[in-house]
Amino acid sequence: MSLWTLIKIIVLLINSVAVLNEERFLRRIGFGYRPEVAGEESIKSKIINLLHAVRTLLRIPLILVNVVVILISLLVG
Repeated sequence: MSLWTLIKIIVLLINSVAVLNEERFLRRIGFGYRPEVAGEESIKSKIINLLHAVRTLLRIPLILVNVVVILISLLVG
């Protein structure tokens, strides 16, 4: 496995977290973001906070990273 393959896997995993819809999917399985959960130290609350942070903070940088990965894939092959 090359470094390029590892980078593409990481980008795809972050994409999969970013596209999860909170209303239709995450709340149904109990992983919807609630501000009162933000201070808890359980593993579930940490996962909820991580999902929320990825969806809010990484949205614009993820678009740019996707564009770069697609351009490199098109140019290199």
